[in-house]
Amino acid sequence: MIEICEVGPRDGLQNECKIVTTDKKVKLIEKLIDAGIRTLEVVSFVNPKVVPQMSDAEDVLERLPRLEGIRYGGLVLSRSGLERAQKTSVDYLHVAMTTSDAFNLKNAKRTVKESTEELTKVIREGVEAGKGVSGILGTAFGCPYEGEVPIERILESAESFLSAGCHELTLADTTGMANPAQVTKTVKAFQKKFGKDLNLGLHFHNTRGLGLANTLSGYEAGIQRFDSSIAGLGGCPFAPKAVGNVCTEDMVNMFEGMGINTNTNLTKLIETAKWMEDYMDRPLDGMIMKAGIAQTAQ
Repeated sequence: MIEICEVGPRDGLQNECKIVTTDKKVKLIEKLIDAGIRTLEVVSFVNPKVVPQMSDAEDVLERLPRLEGIRYGGLVLSRSGLERAQKTSVDYLHVAMTTSDAFNLKNAKRTVKESTEELTKVIREGVEAGKGVSGILGTAFGCPYEGEVPIERILESAESFLSAGCHELTLADTTGMANPAQVTKTVKAFQKKFGKDLNLGLHFHNTRGLGLANTLSGYEAGIQRFDSSIAGLGGCPFAPKAVGNVCTEDMVNMFEGMGINTNTNLTKLIETAKWMEDYMDRPLDGMIMKAGIAQTAQ
């Protein structure tokens, strides 16, 4: 069965010009849960002056329903972010850095080595505090400033995160540079290094139209955990032209049409995507909400 981490409430909204109210964020999350989503990245513990869309992290978490089987994650990029997160009820810390020095300097004002040193300490403290920790390695399939990122560097960063206590890892295609053959090659390199029991997930952007193709390639290589965003919302403030994430309802439609269970309600996901599009007052990137469910996929 496919495990979806819905990143729309965080990654999906952080790059929007429109500031979404706390009420609407909570309503969106409730709708996603009602549609069957069980793991959600809901907030980001970053500087509100830099990413004002995420300034209400504590308020959002305070108002979310606490339901059995539902896991809420929050993005952490630094020690100060950890300190904020520890004061909340967030279930999982999504500790993230990129594997490109040029990109990481723009995103976190640190080199990869500096971020690794700080974030391994953050991971250890998070684990000691009883939080789940998911390590996220960005630009794992290429950097818009440096180009190809050596696989050895990505594996080294992953090993540091795992040694510090990460419960799972996610490889992120931050600017949509991946292709299906590269995805297969990268996943196999991780499986060879860490074994097939590694809890590995994938996070793709649809910047160049290959989001679902890369997702399918990852699945065929043995991955069953994927990030996605309702209606294809998303982007990164520090990544040029990094448009929307892989669209949740489009991904569910693909898998369900192939007979692969996602344990979600596609009709409700489409309704949520349309609701979000109405609220954002602009066309969003999702395709199935425009075309409708094909007869063979019902």
